[in-house]
Amino acid sequence: MQPVRIESILFFLLFLLHLVNSYQEQENADNSHSTNNHTIHKSTFVLQTLSVLLATAGAIISAIYFDNTFNNTHQRMGLALYGAIWLQACIGCLRPHRGSRVRSVWFFVHWALGTSVSAFGIINVYTGLQGYKERTSKSVRVWTIMFTAEITLIAFLYLFQDKWHYIQKQGVILGNEPVSPTDQEIAPRDRPKEIR
Repeated sequence: MQPVRIESILFFLLFLLHLVNSYQEQENADNSHSTNNHTIHKSTFVLQTLSVLLATAGAIISAIYFDNTFNNTHQRMGLALYGAIWLQACIGCLRPHRGSRVRSVWFFVHWALGTSVSAFGIINVYTGLQGYKERTSKSVRVWTIMFTAEITLIAFLYLFQDKWHYIQKQGVILGNEPVSPTDQEIAPRDRPKEIR
């Protein structure tokens, strides 16, 4: 079951990569000249490189130790995913400068491909577990529960960190002025009557 471990580690690395990227976007929005930007950029590069290398290691292990007739969905989808991961890496290296006309097209393609790889990767792990069960007649219930728990935790943390900046601002009162409701918050019946 070593490939399951590799795929789980790969998903964890990709999750860390999403966290670092999201943090980098918040830093850029808050302070474009932050001293953390260089460190964050290096962390992003290291995580991306580790993810591609880990996926490549998984492909090599699969090629060496498993029957590669590509007669099942898991193998065919896995091969397509390995190709898509390398395509994603190549597209990332060809990133145009900010402000150029093709940057938005590049961003959409890069985002769509990355999201598709993540979604199909999750599906492929489940098809692989099912194939392992059919081939060996061993139960994969524990592995399925563990992988589902990992994906659920990653999804929760990803959604939570996406709103963390917003959550932090909820209790903050800007300035020393007393808090008073705005005109939009005052119901029409509570508004003072105008004297004519």
